[in-house]
Amino acid sequence: MPRFAANLSFLFTEHDFLDRFEAAAHAGFRAVEFLFPYAHEPAEIRARLVANDLELALFNLPPGHWDKGERGYAGVPGREDEFAYAVDLALRYADSLGCRRLHAMAGLTSHGACRETYVENLRLAAAWAADEGVTIQIEPINGRDMPGYLLSRTADARDVIAEVAAPNLALQLDLYHRHIEEGGVVAAIAEFAPLIGHYQIASPPDRGEPDWGDVNFAEAFQLIDASGFHGYVGCEYKPRAGTFAGLGWAERLGVSLG
Repeated sequence: MPRFAANLSFLFTEHDFLDRFEAAAHAGFRAVEFLFPYAHEPAEIRARLVANDLELALFNLPPGHWDKGERGYAGVPGREDEFAYAVDLALRYADSLGCRRLHAMAGLTSHGACRETYVENLRLAAAWAADEGVTIQIEPINGRDMPGYLLSRTADARDVIAEVAAPNLALQLDLYHRHIEEGGVVAAIAEFAPLIGHYQIASPPDRGEPDWGDVNFAEAFQLIDASGFHGYVGCEYKPRAGTFAGLGWAERLGVSLG
């Protein structure tokens, strides 16, 4: 059975961020993830993880000016020093929080993001992360939700991973993004399983709970299990009627949140 992590940037937003940890544990989750921790000191977050017996599965490197439209800058020429600082900062948080996976966002082509810079920066990130026992993740994001994102197709992510050639660079496969951009969720689980370090889920087309929509998640979970995957499946969906009201999806699909 897959192990699920509550994405606290999407779920339990009825509460302030630091209070979401207790809400997730109360709902039955044993792990969490989120986009960015940097508005809080590591000790604050660690205290919430420990108090609620939660594991931190994943978070992102600093993305740049998110509110001004930036979506990472790993692929943006001229910002290599800024990216190196971001890797260092994220690794310090990861060490304090016991997190072993970090997502490096590529950036937008409209901001100059290009593959050559992306590959070189990922080499640096993977080398530094390897010293800390951390895996760097890259995630294809669909062009409908994030127009112009440098990495949108799964095969392109595979090619980048092959070019970087670092054993601690892995694929973060969000099944919602895969379906919107390319379809073929079942085929993707089978084809890319050896590269996948983390899954994320939401139901297309509305990005709601994974028990209604265009993807059969009961089948997907069975395939993930059959592939031998032992990591986490991040619940990065937008609740349709409040987080707690929507958590019945797990029972309906025959899985447990914890």
